Amino acid sequence: MYMKSKTFNMSLPASLLAKIDAVAKREYRNRSELIREALRKYVQDIEEWEALFTYGHQQAREKGVKSERQVNEIVRQYRHGA
Repeated sequence: MYMKSKTFNMSLPASLLAKIDAVAKREYRNRSELIREALRKYVQDIEEWEALFTYGHQQAREKGVKSERQVNEIVRQYRHGA
């Protein structure tokens, strides 16, 4: 699948750019490929965390849990078989 690309400029500290270039060279990629993959992974991680938190909030609402203290008490009871 071909995805239309857009070009944009960004500034990075020279030290970070040197690290990016070193990793890209070790992985036989160019700078754009490496940064594109890093951003893709970052966005995927954010989406997964958001889904996890949404699920957690939903479960808390369904179970009537309103505080972290209640969560800790539920976990303590579970661990001790109460």
